[in-house]
Amino acid sequence: MSPRIALITGASSGIGRALAVEAVKRGYSVGLMARSAESLAETASLCSKLIKPKDFTEPQQVFTFVGDVSVEDDCKSFIYDSVIQFDRIDVLINNAGISMRGIFVDTELSVLKRLMDTNFWGTVYCTKYALPQLLKYRGSVVGISSIAGFKGLPARTGYSASKFAMQGFLESLRCENLETGLHVLIACPGYTESNIRKSALDQNGSQQNDSPLNEDKLMSAEAVAEAIWNAIAKKRSYLILTLQGKMAVLINKWFPMWADSLTYNVIKKEPNSPFK
Repeated sequence: MSPRIALITGASSGIGRALAVEAVKRGYSVGLMARSAESLAETASLCSKLIKPKDFTEPQQVFTFVGDVSVEDDCKSFIYDSVIQFDRIDVLINNAGISMRGIFVDTELSVLKRLMDTNFWGTVYCTKYALPQLLKYRGSVVGISSIAGFKGLPARTGYSASKFAMQGFLESLRCENLETGLHVLIACPGYTESNIRKSALDQNGSQQNDSPLNEDKLMSAEAVAEAIWNAIAKKRSYLILTLQGKMAVLINKWFPMWADSLTYNVIKKEPNSPFK
């Protein structure tokens, strides 16, 4: 047997890096994409060190591609180059994403466009070009979404919109392929220790370089990656992590006005909240 192939976007840090490491531990060869060549090389090095001789006819491999998922040609090249490298795709994890903080009335529209280009269109581009391989091998396509894809968050209009769009796209894709064997997973990690909040855009499109949360008390990226890979193995349709996340989805479903109030008050208590 040859190792199965997993492609992961946004693999330079955080959940993406942890997903790559966990994939290699499970015997996958990996194709990794990110914008930062230096950080991507660090992830590749971590993965390569974990590779040990196994009973495969072909050895495990680590392939990297420096690119931006908001650029269609980059996504197309990443997928095509990966197929040349590995000759197949079994799992595609659309992990690359950016966030934002700022109330809509003060936010430049270009910020929302950047969020949609990365979080939504990046998922669409990569999935489109990988789909023939995924259908051929009855593989899995995964979208790393958020509770913001179930519940619109104040001061996160662009982020919530992009995650709602991602989830709608993936749910439609799942429904279209009920008889093809394609597996579609929507994973919502909840608050996770990562760089996404520090790199979140402000209302003018600049990185904020700080986090409104105590990152040391959040779920680790490694724990999230393990849970996601377990969900892939079990062919689950949804994965909602943390009790807070599950309660948010449940309350929003049955008591939407209460959910609005709770959500507003949580965001209002954040450091430097625009609602103070």
